[in-house]
Amino acid sequence: MTNIELGQLNITLTDQSLRKIGEKVIAGERITPEEGVILFEKGSLSWLGSLANHVREKLHGQKTYFNRNFHIEPTNVCVFSCKFCSYSRLYAHKEEGWELTTEQMLDIVRKYDGQPVTEVHIVGGVHPKLTLEFFADLLRKIKSHRPDLHLKGFTPVELDYMFRKAKVSVEEGMKYLHEAGLQSLPGGGAEIFSADIREQICADKVDAEGWLKIHEVAHALGMHSNATMLYGHIESYHHRVDHMERLRNLQDKTRGFNTFIPLKFRNKDNEMSHIPESTIVEDMKMYAVARIYMDNFPHLKAYWPMLGRNSAQLTLSFGVNDLDGTIDDSTKIYSMAGSEEQSPSMTTAELVSLIRQVKRQPVERDTLYNVINDYSDSVIVDQQVNPVHN
Repeated sequence: MTNIELGQLNITLTDQSLRKIGEKVIAGERITPEEGVILFEKGSLSWLGSLANHVREKLHGQKTYFNRNFHIEPTNVCVFSCKFCSYSRLYAHKEEGWELTTEQMLDIVRKYDGQPVTEVHIVGGVHPKLTLEFFADLLRKIKSHRPDLHLKGFTPVELDYMFRKAKVSVEEGMKYLHEAGLQSLPGGGAEIFSADIREQICADKVDAEGWLKIHEVAHALGMHSNATMLYGHIESYHHRVDHMERLRNLQDKTRGFNTFIPLKFRNKDNEMSHIPESTIVEDMKMYAVARIYMDNFPHLKAYWPMLGRNSAQLTLSFGVNDLDGTIDDSTKIYSMAGSEEQSPSMTTAELVSLIRQVKRQPVERDTLYNVINDYSDSVIVDQQVNPVHN
């Protein structure tokens, strides 16, 4: 965005607070929590989109990242009872859920032998019988079978329970899993950091301080991680900004986060089904404000199985530069909550086409955003993508 374009945007602005924020963003200056709330309350969708796109293109140009990954969900049996969750089954009703053995999970890994996947994402419910040692053993066996596969796994909700049950500190537990092969953490379990909101929607699991500490310890070990926020339920704009501020502060300290992922609340088959889901306008506003506010997070991701392909494609005009991965249709966390994608799997060719349709540059990455293939000049034949090497 040029200065002339900023001027053109400002012509329609009568609110001086928005004008000031826009000028700060263009100048690369950090906005305050108060200004973050103003963006949510007063910013029009088109204006926010223009600012977010400016930040996105300043960081990444037209590049839009994805990776080839698959999920392992060890169990949906859980000791916690989050009101927004449609996925888990309480341990008292464990017969209604599933629990995979180590061998069954290794069979999932073996299914991808010879395929160019780069990451396995391991996350699920908190089962009291799946211990720290159980998962360390799983990690070792996956690494032994396929050393090149990046192992990303376990939310702080799972990790906190594992560590407490094993009677080890966060530092001891993270070091143990890291040595067993764990390389990075996903961003789940953050929900909304506000204690008041957590008390209402997920009172019994790890709190904000515990979540942040586990990520901080992981960063200190040289591991990278992601961060999420569950939005569109009972939280206010102030709660959203407070959540992002706490993440931004930790990122200032550690520089260990790769990407921020706003997650849309879905209301199917859970205890919060009476709460309407956010509109597409509110969704795009969330992504735009996140890109503007999270100035020290290099990437902003839209998790397409949760949003649906069309909405995820639209986010690329509102600050997003990552669409996650090809994923495997085994992931049930959002499909069970009523996401747009009931069989969340896309081929590489489909992802590349989705990105190119909106004039962005598809780039396949690994977990740490190292470029594997640039598909900006590529040929799609029979659902296969063939890079053109100049």
